Amino acid sequence: TQNISLKNTKTKFTGHPVEMSLSKEMLGRTFNGSGRPIDGLGEVFVDEKRNINGLPLNPVSRVYPRNYIQTGISSIDALTTLIRGQKLPIFSGSGMPHNELAVQIVKQAKIAESKGNDFCIVFAAMGVKNDVAAYFRHSFEEAGVMSKVVMFLNLSNEPIIERILTPRFALTAAEYLAYKHNIHVLVILTDITSYCEALREFSSSKGEIPGRKGYPGYLYSDLASLYERAGIVSQAKGSVTQIPILTMPNDDITHPIPDLTGYITEGQIVLNRELTQVGIFPPVGILPSLSRLMKDGIGKGYTREDHSIVANQMFASYAQVQDARSLASVIGEDELSPVDRKYIEFGKLFEQHFIGQGFEMNRSIIDTLDLGWDLLSVLPKEELNRVDEKLIKQYYNHERAVERFHIVSKPIISALKGM
Repeated sequence: TQNISLKNTKTKFTGHPVEMSLSKEMLGRTFNGSGRPIDGLGEVFVDEKRNINGLPLNPVSRVYPRNYIQTGISSIDALTTLIRGQKLPIFSGSGMPHNELAVQIVKQAKIAESKGNDFCIVFAAMGVKNDVAAYFRHSFEEAGVMSKVVMFLNLSNEPIIERILTPRFALTAAEYLAYKHNIHVLVILTDITSYCEALREFSSSKGEIPGRKGYPGYLYSDLASLYERAGIVSQAKGSVTQIPILTMPNDDITHPIPDLTGYITEGQIVLNRELTQVGIFPPVGILPSLSRLMKDGIGKGYTREDHSIVANQMFASYAQVQDARSLASVIGEDELSPVDRKYIEFGKLFEQHFIGQGFEMNRSIIDTLDLGWDLLSVLPKEELNRVDEKLIKQYYNHERAVERFHIVSKPIISALKGM
């Protein structure tokens, strides 16, 4: 509204909320936060128009989310599995590689029985700088995945009201593709923190009474109006799955944005700054991360029959690693028991080979589970207390683990020291 003359400017009510022009031709196109094409390819042929605020879904028509979306990232696929129709946020922090992780998910995500035309991604970036927006566009084009992506970009120098509209345009496009064209849609929204700050600024400009940390008192219901648009309905074969990404101010998970997000969504993937500092990518913090719907979309008929057992054992073993490291920081690693030293070794290998897989590696769920078994085989059989004997006989192989991870036994180390 800057530089608009108040004398000869008029406004009028349209009589309806903001609407979006929709078509299947949106696939492969890039739009701004107001839903207008910015890729130089002209306007999109309009099939229909819809209210960007969406329509409330009848709870009876919702179908319980089952089956999974493979991201190719072991720490997500094995331990915090993304289920179709789920809303699973990523909690990151300033300076952490959440943009790179988002790009990797877009490049690698797929569904098991996909034929190529029944899965797509709606990607919405809010309040990003020009170089970040260019990075997203270049990465998707270079990887050859742009044809299955609908992209919405709102830059940091654009109006805040457009930032508030961006996720609603993205979710409206996702619902159209999912429920009219029976496509499984993965929606990635980044950065929700920028969205909430725009909402706070807009609320303040209206003179509304602020709530926690200056955010409006309706922040919870506003976020819910976005997150709850994920799901599956019985009348359609498609689904809407959400991965909202937010940066926690000062890495504070009790901040209103991650706090309220956690109440609405079905789990969280928490990025770990310590892993980032030692160069592990993606730096997923295993212990504070979880997927509440994971149990219903994995196992026999979905991934593999041993998936939940392997995941439980890896969680338990990695928790033991933290205990062993805490003890080692007090008494020294040399004073640890042989079992605790094994856990220290397991922890290093787990972080280097399982959590850290680099930006280009795309692992299938079978490769991920096999890697998990090889890592668990580093530990003595007696320590695998979450696994039944039948699975241990089938998958446990200490010799293969030694060969795969180049583990050197203690007698050999002693002999080398004596040379």
